[in-house]
Amino acid sequence: MKYFEKLLIANRGEIAIRVMRACRELDIETVAIFSDADKNALHVKYADEAFHVGEAHPSKSYLNMDRILDIARKSGAEAVHPGYGFLAENYKFAKRCLEENVTFIGPRWKTIQAMGSKIGSKQMMKDAGVPVLPGTDGGIQNIDDAKKVAERVGYPVIVKASAGGGGIGMQIVNDEKGLEEAITASMRIAKSAFGDATVFIEKYLVKPRHIEFQVLADEHGNAVHLYDRECSIQRRHQKLVEEAPSPIMTKELRDRMSASALKVAEASHYSNAGSVEFLYSQGNYYFMEMNTRLQVEHTITEIITGVDLVKQQIAIAAGENLPFEQNDLSIRGHAIECRINAEDPINNFAADPGKIIRYRSPGGPGIRVDSGIHMGYMIPPNYDSMIAKLCAWDSTRGEAIKRMRRAISEYIILGIKTTLPLHYAIMNNQQYVEGNTHTHFLQEEHILSTLDRYKRDEETRMQTLAGSFEQGKKVAAITVAVNQFLQQQKK
Repeated sequence: MKYFEKLLIANRGEIAIRVMRACRELDIETVAIFSDADKNALHVKYADEAFHVGEAHPSKSYLNMDRILDIARKSGAEAVHPGYGFLAENYKFAKRCLEENVTFIGPRWKTIQAMGSKIGSKQMMKDAGVPVLPGTDGGIQNIDDAKKVAERVGYPVIVKASAGGGGIGMQIVNDEKGLEEAITASMRIAKSAFGDATVFIEKYLVKPRHIEFQVLADEHGNAVHLYDRECSIQRRHQKLVEEAPSPIMTKELRDRMSASALKVAEASHYSNAGSVEFLYSQGNYYFMEMNTRLQVEHTITEIITGVDLVKQQIAIAAGENLPFEQNDLSIRGHAIECRINAEDPINNFAADPGKIIRYRSPGGPGIRVDSGIHMGYMIPPNYDSMIAKLCAWDSTRGEAIKRMRRAISEYIILGIKTTLPLHYAIMNNQQYVEGNTHTHFLQEEHILSTLDRYKRDEETRMQTLAGSFEQGKKVAAITVAVNQFLQQQKK
């Protein structure tokens, strides 16, 4: 069934290509948008049509609602897929699409608005009977009240911005002495980043695990979960490694947490794809937030369930019923995703945009690479540093880890620094192998301090490859010369 004739992807890079691949299989024509920095990007070449959206800065391009909707009209696109990031969780954009008769591939704008408020969504979930972390019931009005709440729930506490995400504005406070300063700083950052200075306090869990459930819900009241993912390995609240399912999950825990995830979807009148995020500690779990969009790590859920989440998003947006019930779904094996960033993990994760002079992606059984890069591609400094997602699947977690190690050793990216050595170090860490991860794993395991060894291995490997490449060029040149000579002899 053809759900739409033409779809615009309001994003860039690997996620734009991911959506386009689903559209191609569904016989839907695709429209790409590109900024000045992305005129030669792979997603521009992959699409059926491409339109210039503006200058390199996101506010002038991928966040420019007026220009994007103007392109949708001019191109004849009936629907818009926002990917993740940029406008994906902007309820104003979803509302504008509705008003201009363009289908937004995602939940209703009112749901995005409701779940975009951490305070509001937390209260909604509390009313629905979903476990939430103890803390303030609303935004902090004065320091004295905040101190009373912090004393009641017990230090350490965390100060969070109500709007936005990505860990922006979060401040961990270990005692009353630092509380006022943390609140002031968090409010300032929240105001600058999100235009909303509202902050609140929650009990801070020292070594929690970050576990999320993928949900799908249609417009007709049907909803399912597609099991769990663990995203505990993070840096500054940014995920680095994800896996599905969580290594600590039992049937009893999964039953409880998945029931809560579906309660979240029901309470928020959710439709389309979304992820319900929980913190888990010492046998208890707590609702953290709901991401009202496709997740970066949707890949590993697709791998273990066999469900194409992007195709399901498009079908739901077109008004279709879910084609399966909960009993139709099952977990097959184990999948791991490593986010490959153009960053130097040894140099405090400094971004390293630039030209890729050599590139070879890994392959073989159970390997999936989602990326928008290639040899000769110039990585711009204007956007997120993630350049690829490397996924490995096998029948067991242990075998998936071995397969990921092998894939990382095959992945060649020359010309820029990447986080590949970091991922290799993680895959070889005994605590990770045993499944003992938490949100402070990198610091506690001193992963960064062990990277010198992996950096040396990486440099040796790269030098060997570069030498092979130069030798290959010489052989190719000789072959060309011989062929030219033979052609001349024939004449």
